[in-house]
Amino acid sequence: MSVRKQAAIRLQSLHEGEKTVHELEAEVFARGKSLYVRYIEPKLGPHQGETRTMLKLSEDEVKIIRHGEVESEQSFMLGQRLPGFYRSPFTSFQLSTHTQRMELVVDGMSGRAAWEYDLYVFEDYSGHFSISLSIQEAQES
Repeated sequence: MSVRKQAAIRLQSLHEGEKTVHELEAEVFARGKSLYVRYIEPKLGPHQGETRTMLKLSEDEVKIIRHGEVESEQSFMLGQRLPGFYRSPFTSFQLSTHTQRMELVVDGMSGRAAWEYDLYVFEDYSGHFSISLSIQEAQES
């Protein structure tokens, strides 16, 4: 059984010059050589349902899996174009990511990751994204 710890995460996204920052409580645990981060996404509107997100940070890959109001999966590996999907009550589509930059540093239950990628919806270019994530294990009181 893996040990689960509370952590504070800071997730920053930059797309078309627009920066979005979320500071959230999360649960982190290690399994094998991967660190998992689980959190609930902030609601964007009063009628939006809950979306639970799991990030898997491996040696050379970041994977994002979302469940709930939104169902999606995206994978990021340096130099690779990887398939994924997005489904919501309003739309669904195939997507893929082509990752140009990736940096992963994990130390126990804390760490940081940064990656840049081009997003393709079906086969059409949809934009360039730059993401950074910091994970800080909560101190025991």
